[in-house]
Amino acid sequence: MSSSTLRLKTIAIIGAGPSGLVAAKYFLAEKAFSKIAVFEQRSSIGGIWNYTPEDQDEVIFTIPQTDPRGKVDDPIWRSPTKSPHVQNGSNEEREVKKVASFISPLYEKLETNIPRGLMGFSDLNWPTDSQLFPKHETVLEYIQEYGQDVKYLVRLETQVIDVSAVESEVSESGRWKVQSRNLASQEVIDEVYDAVVVANGHFIVPYVPHIEGIREWNTRYPGLISHSKYFRRPDEFRGKKVIVIGNSASGIDISSQIAPICQHPLLWSNKSTSMLSPTFDSRKLELPPIAAFLPEHRSVRFENGRVESDIDAIVFCTGYFYSLPFIRNLEPELIKDGTHVQHTYKHLFYAPQPTLSFLVLPQRVIPFPVAEAQSAVLARVYSGRLSLPSYDEMRKWEEQNIAEMGSGRNFHLLPFPEDANYINEMSNWASCAPPIEGLENEGKGKVPPTWGAWEMWARENFPKIRRVFGEKGEERRNVRTLEELGFNFERDLKERKR
Repeated sequence: MSSSTLRLKTIAIIGAGPSGLVAAKYFLAEKAFSKIAVFEQRSSIGGIWNYTPEDQDEVIFTIPQTDPRGKVDDPIWRSPTKSPHVQNGSNEEREVKKVASFISPLYEKLETNIPRGLMGFSDLNWPTDSQLFPKHETVLEYIQEYGQDVKYLVRLETQVIDVSAVESEVSESGRWKVQSRNLASQEVIDEVYDAVVVANGHFIVPYVPHIEGIREWNTRYPGLISHSKYFRRPDEFRGKKVIVIGNSASGIDISSQIAPICQHPLLWSNKSTSMLSPTFDSRKLELPPIAAFLPEHRSVRFENGRVESDIDAIVFCTGYFYSLPFIRNLEPELIKDGTHVQHTYKHLFYAPQPTLSFLVLPQRVIPFPVAEAQSAVLARVYSGRLSLPSYDEMRKWEEQNIAEMGSGRNFHLLPFPEDANYINEMSNWASCAPPIEGLENEGKGKVPPTWGAWEMWARENFPKIRRVFGEKGEERRNVRTLEELGFNFERDLKERKR
């Protein structure tokens, strides 16, 4: 089968977080589509960066949690932030319309683990007065400012409940039936689109592994085992004997927040060395993975044989499944064990029917520029300015990636410098599209980001930069530049040339 060129007109984008907003901008810039609809189940744009401080439980969470399927969740209806002039119980308060909320994995003191100069959009600078590693509130404001000019395309409080291929058009250029529900009115609408872009992220279904005795332990001591998705603030662990499992970004940060106020030492269980260079903390005791949960005396046994008893809380910082609960009946199937999305080409296109695509499946990446580079490719492919390789070639790419990375959790893993190379590969591919009169940048269209020497340097060094930033304590809130932390690109460049 030869390469194919698509010329599509109607686009459905699922999710109005940073990736969905980026996609909307790149599709608009092509000036080739008659309809672009962005579906967002929350009441405002920004995706998971809409912090939900009081929501710490949901029906999809079980212990252990080993089923990636999840479900299309129901909203939590909450009153919006009210004016300080509204008195409790007043008529004005009772008349305030409640808004749809969905649990976000953000916690109260979350700061990014990426410096703002590296993680932003190519055409919007961060506020110069924001700290070097921004707070989550700053990130939300930044995303919402970025999305203002495409907000009119977004259908808020509208949840996609089913996506299925139009049966008579199951082919490379086949269309999709999108069933959505207005959460306020409960009206269900069926529409057909030429393409569907899934941009809802993969921080939905938490992963809690099956460990010997965990089910019985949880039954006897309900509520003591949780997941980082539901962590909000460290105060609830004050004086308690705590185990934190995992040393990725969330494991490092959450354990560091709990360690000062819990019973010492905090027990920090890890199966591998962290890539994020955590600062040594004498209040933490690093231990191997848990081998078994022992219900007697609220105990656990670690793989080195050590037993700890009277455990008050366990927080699994063990990541998430890939889950697509609104795409159930697609063949060949996308989700099997939840470790990756199957049958994808370049972590982007569903190879059997590439009018379905996915933004930011890769992990260990800087997500905003990845979403931009991918969106540039999608917009140009779907407008007909770029062609896709044949299905056989796309399938061979997947087979080669499985041979190199495996068919499990490593499939979408792009640690540095692979993430940087991927951004440039996508951007270079997008730049191969022939110019068309009427598009910006002399007909080339919206230009995606490419990474040069500074971005490569910052990406390589950001784990060390983040550690030094954290060591500043409360003083870190006044840090605005890398140079204030002792990192200087020009100096390092000169030293490397010596």
